[in-house]
Amino acid sequence: MSEKTEVNLSGVKQSKGVWLVKVPKYLSQQWDKATEKGEVGKITIETSQNRGKTVHFSLNEELTALAATGEKDASLQVPRDHPFTMHSVGGQTMAVFSQSDTAAVFSADEISLEGMVVHRAECRPVVTDNYMKLKKLQIKESVKPQRLSQQLERAVTTVFKPVANHDFNVEYVKKKKSEGKMVRAERQVVLDMLFSAFEKHQYYNIKDLVDITKQPVTYLKEIMREIGTYNSKGVHKSTWELKPEYRHYHSAEEEEEMQTS
Repeated sequence: MSEKTEVNLSGVKQSKGVWLVKVPKYLSQQWDKATEKGEVGKITIETSQNRGKTVHFSLNEELTALAATGEKDASLQVPRDHPFTMHSVGGQTMAVFSQSDTAAVFSADEISLEGMVVHRAECRPVVTDNYMKLKKLQIKESVKPQRLSQQLERAVTTVFKPVANHDFNVEYVKKKKSEGKMVRAERQVVLDMLFSAFEKHQYYNIKDLVDITKQPVTYLKEIMREIGTYNSKGVHKSTWELKPEYRHYHSAEEEEEMQTS
């Protein structure tokens, strides 16, 4: 639950008692087909001295029709009669909560306590030939594979077609071929290009220096370690600058020392 969750505990004050009943899956699916104000069935409770309390649920006849999956199953229907098998709560404290439809609108969960569980039961169908046919159909449906392979007679043109190589890979290969493999130039030539670049700007990252000199990264870093300093922190993190002895300018600290002296 979120921090904004509010729980309505009026059910505790009203001392509501609710039944916790386990029903078959097919029965809940048939209930979903009922209209909002429709009747899904009737519950009959009988009490006798010999058998005690007996509970019986009878499904509405309109909801017994099962959606046919084939011509052979057209007459198949869901069982109507469902006697309850009662169980004790067993000393457990259980409650039933509900969430209102307004929770999605106001983005805050509105949870109410409907009541405390006073009885537990299982709603079981009467075993008949019709019920056994239903179970057989459910088993067949459960073992069906989720995906089936299908042989196509013609190419499918309405969906994505596989390609041997994507456009961005083709462009990358073309660019790599046009630039060619980087070949080491003479050391003095590389130094001249570097000094010329540092006359324009004080800081460069290694990628920009590679674009300017067209030299391999390892070779370029080897030269920069001799004439430059790598900034691993600060405002100009991950950039290179020339060592003081190679600069044609004074840094801010040097200018401040000169003015002081």
